[in-house]
Amino acid sequence: MSFITRGFSGRRGDRDPRLPPGQTLVEDWPVLSAGPTPEVDTADWEFVVRTENGSHTWSWDELRALGIEDITTDIHCVTHWTKLEMPWRGVPLDKIWESVETEHEFVMAHSYGGYTTNVPLEDLLDGKSWIAFEADGEPLDPEHGGPARLLVPHLYFWKSAKWVRGLVTMPTDDPGFWEQNGYHLHGDPWQEERYW
Repeated sequence: MSFITRGFSGRRGDRDPRLPPGQTLVEDWPVLSAGPTPEVDTADWEFVVRTENGSHTWSWDELRALGIEDITTDIHCVTHWTKLEMPWRGVPLDKIWESVETEHEFVMAHSYGGYTTNVPLEDLLDGKSWIAFEADGEPLDPEHGGPARLLVPHLYFWKSAKWVRGLVTMPTDDPGFWEQNGYHLHGDPWQEERYW
Protein backbone atom coordinates (compact mmCIF):
# COMPACT_ATOMS: atom_id res chain seq x y z
CA MET A 1 0.00 0.00 0.00
CA SER A 2 1.36 3.47 -0.85
CA PHE A 3 0.53 6.78 0.80
CA ILE A 4 0.03 10.19 -0.82
CA THR A 5 1.12 13.09 1.40
CA ARG A 6 -0.31 16.04 -0.63
CA GLY A 7 2.39 18.26 0.86
CA PHE A 8 1.74 17.53 4.52
CA SER A 9 4.49 16.18 6.74
CA GLY A 10 4.94 15.19 10.35
CA ARG A 11 2.38 14.02 12.87
CA ARG A 12 -0.49 16.02 14.30
CA GLY A 13 1.38 16.35 17.56
CA ASP A 14 4.29 18.07 15.75
CA ARG A 15 2.25 21.21 14.94
CA ASP A 16 3.47 24.30 16.79
CA PRO A 17 0.77 25.13 19.37
CA ARG A 18 1.30 28.85 18.66
CA LEU A 19 -0.13 28.42 15.14
CA PRO A 20 -3.87 29.04 14.88
CA PRO A 21 -5.88 26.59 12.75
CA GLY A 22 -5.15 26.81 9.03
CA GLN A 23 -2.00 28.91 9.46
CA THR A 24 1.50 28.24 8.05
CA LEU A 25 4.68 29.47 9.70
CA VAL A 26 6.80 31.97 7.72
CA GLU A 27 10.21 33.48 8.46
CA ASP A 28 9.86 36.51 6.17
CA TRP A 29 7.18 39.20 6.35
CA PRO A 30 4.94 39.13 3.25
CA VAL A 31 3.69 42.48 1.93
CA LEU A 32 -0.03 42.69 1.19
CA SER A 33 -1.89 45.96 0.55
CA ALA A 34 -5.30 46.96 -0.76
CA GLY A 35 -3.96 49.94 -2.70
CA PRO A 36 -0.92 52.12 -3.37
CA THR A 37 1.53 52.86 -0.56
CA PRO A 38 1.09 56.42 0.73
CA GLU A 39 4.20 58.44 1.54
CA VAL A 40 3.68 60.16 4.90
CA ASP A 41 6.38 62.34 6.45
CA THR A 42 6.50 62.27 10.25
CA ALA A 43 6.56 66.10 10.22
CA ASP A 44 3.07 66.02 8.66
CA TRP A 45 1.76 62.90 10.42
CA GLU A 46 -0.89 63.27 13.09
CA PHE A 47 -3.12 60.90 14.98
CA VAL A 48 -6.73 61.84 15.74
CA VAL A 49 -9.30 60.16 17.97
CA ARG A 50 -12.88 61.31 17.39
CA THR A 51 -15.70 60.42 19.77
CA GLU A 52 -19.23 61.63 20.37
CA ASN A 53 -17.61 64.06 22.85
CA GLY A 54 -15.08 65.69 20.52
CA SER A 55 -11.60 65.17 19.05
CA HIS A 56 -8.09 64.61 20.39
CA THR A 57 -5.05 65.12 18.16
CA TRP A 58 -1.39 64.16 18.65
CA SER A 59 1.61 65.01 16.49
CA TRP A 60 4.33 62.41 15.87
CA ASP A 61 6.39 63.67 18.83
CA GLU A 62 3.39 64.13 21.13
CA LEU A 63 2.18 60.59 20.59
CA ARG A 64 5.61 59.07 21.15
CA ALA A 65 5.99 61.15 24.34
CA LEU A 66 3.05 59.23 25.86
CA GLY A 67 5.43 56.31 26.39
CA ILE A 68 6.78 53.69 24.02
CA GLU A 69 6.69 49.99 24.88
CA ASP A 70 8.64 47.03 23.52
CA ILE A 71 6.37 44.19 22.44
CA THR A 72 7.17 40.69 21.21
CA THR A 73 4.16 39.00 19.66
CA ASP A 74 2.94 36.65 16.96
CA ILE A 75 1.06 38.01 13.93
CA HIS A 76 -1.44 36.09 11.80
CA CYS A 77 -2.59 37.01 8.30
CA VAL A 78 -5.96 35.94 6.91
CA THR A 79 -4.03 34.60 3.85
CA HIS A 80 -2.83 31.76 6.10
CA TRP A 81 0.67 32.87 7.18
CA THR A 82 1.90 33.40 10.74
CA LYS A 83 5.14 35.02 11.91
CA LEU A 84 6.12 34.15 15.48
CA GLU A 85 7.82 36.20 18.20
CA MET A 86 8.14 39.38 16.19
CA PRO A 87 9.60 42.38 18.07
CA TRP A 88 7.74 45.72 17.87
CA ARG A 89 7.88 49.16 19.50
CA GLY A 90 4.90 51.42 19.92
CA VAL A 91 2.56 53.43 22.10
CA PRO A 92 -0.16 51.39 23.82
CA LEU A 93 -3.74 52.41 23.03
CA ASP A 94 -4.30 52.44 26.79
CA LYS A 95 -2.05 55.54 27.03
CA ILE A 96 -4.01 57.29 24.30
CA TRP A 97 -7.34 56.38 25.89
CA GLU A 98 -6.36 58.02 29.20
CA SER A 99 -7.57 61.34 27.74
CA VAL A 100 -10.52 59.93 25.74
CA GLU A 101 -14.09 59.46 26.96
CA THR A 102 -16.74 57.57 25.03
CA GLU A 103 -19.84 55.49 25.58
CA HIS A 104 -19.34 53.83 22.19
CA GLU A 105 -18.21 50.20 22.05
CA PHE A 106 -16.70 50.12 18.55
CA VAL A 107 -13.99 51.94 16.60
CA MET A 108 -13.28 52.53 12.92
CA ALA A 109 -9.55 52.82 12.21
CA HIS A 110 -8.73 55.22 9.36
CA SER A 111 -5.51 55.23 7.36
CA TYR A 112 -3.70 57.64 5.10
CA GLY A 113 -4.75 56.41 1.66
CA GLY A 114 -8.36 55.79 2.68
CA TYR A 115 -8.26 52.27 4.19
CA THR A 116 -10.64 51.53 7.07
CA THR A 117 -11.22 48.62 9.43
CA ASN A 118 -13.63 48.19 12.34
CA VAL A 119 -12.55 46.89 15.77
CA PRO A 120 -14.48 46.47 19.03
CA LEU A 121 -13.05 48.86 21.62
CA GLU A 122 -12.53 45.94 24.03
CA ASP A 123 -10.04 44.50 21.49
CA LEU A 124 -7.95 47.68 21.63
CA LEU A 125 -7.64 48.27 25.37
CA ASP A 126 -6.20 46.43 28.39
CA GLY A 127 -2.79 45.84 26.81
CA LYS A 128 -4.14 44.41 23.53
CA SER A 129 -3.04 47.02 20.94
CA TRP A 130 -0.49 49.70 20.04
CA ILE A 131 0.34 52.39 17.53
CA ALA A 132 3.56 50.76 16.28
CA PHE A 133 6.53 52.68 14.82
CA GLU A 134 9.15 49.92 14.69
CA ALA A 135 9.28 46.22 13.79
CA ASP A 136 12.24 43.83 13.89
CA GLY A 137 14.40 46.59 15.41
CA GLU A 138 13.89 49.06 12.53
CA PRO A 139 11.50 51.92 11.79
CA LEU A 140 8.48 50.61 9.88
CA ASP A 141 9.02 50.71 6.12
CA PRO A 142 6.20 52.37 4.17
CA GLU A 143 5.35 49.01 2.54
CA HIS A 144 4.67 47.61 6.03
CA GLY A 145 2.61 50.60 7.15
CA GLY A 146 5.25 53.16 8.18
CA PRO A 147 5.58 55.58 9.67
CA ALA A 148 2.94 54.07 12.00
CA ARG A 149 0.39 51.30 11.97
CA LEU A 150 -2.19 49.94 14.33
CA LEU A 151 -1.00 46.70 15.94
CA VAL A 152 -3.78 44.36 17.14
CA PRO A 153 -1.89 41.04 17.14
CA HIS A 154 -4.62 38.81 18.59
CA LEU A 155 -6.78 39.47 15.50
CA TYR A 156 -6.01 38.72 11.85
CA PHE A 157 -3.52 41.25 10.56
CA TRP A 158 -5.93 43.18 8.28
CA LYS A 159 -7.22 44.69 11.57
CA SER A 160 -3.72 46.16 12.20
CA ALA A 161 -4.32 49.06 9.82
CA LYS A 162 -1.23 50.31 7.96
CA TRP A 163 -0.50 54.08 7.75
CA VAL A 164 -2.92 54.71 10.60
CA ARG A 165 -4.05 58.30 11.04
CA GLY A 166 -6.92 57.99 13.49
CA LEU A 167 -9.75 56.21 15.23
CA VAL A 168 -13.42 57.15 15.20
CA THR A 169 -15.67 55.64 17.87
CA MET A 170 -19.02 54.18 16.78
CA PRO A 171 -22.14 53.00 18.63
CA THR A 172 -22.50 50.02 16.24
CA ASP A 173 -20.04 47.61 14.59
CA ASP A 174 -20.09 49.06 11.08
CA PRO A 175 -17.86 47.27 8.52
CA GLY A 176 -14.61 48.72 7.18
CA PHE A 177 -12.99 48.16 3.76
CA TRP A 178 -12.34 44.40 3.83
CA GLU A 179 -15.37 43.71 6.00
CA GLN A 180 -17.60 45.29 3.32
CA ASN A 181 -15.94 42.94 0.83
CA GLY A 182 -16.67 39.67 2.64
CA TYR A 183 -14.17 39.51 5.51
CA HIS A 184 -15.42 38.69 9.00
CA LEU A 185 -16.47 41.61 11.22
CA HIS A 186 -14.23 40.43 14.10
CA GLY A 187 -11.31 38.37 12.72
CA ASP A 188 -10.17 36.03 15.53
CA PRO A 189 -7.54 33.66 14.04
CA TRP A 190 -8.13 31.02 16.73
CA GLN A 191 -11.78 30.83 15.64
CA GLU A 192 -10.84 31.07 11.91
CA GLU A 193 -13.06 34.15 11.56
CA ARG A 194 -11.79 34.84 8.04
CA TYR A 195 -14.95 35.54 6.05
CA TRP A 196 -18.66 36.16 6.63
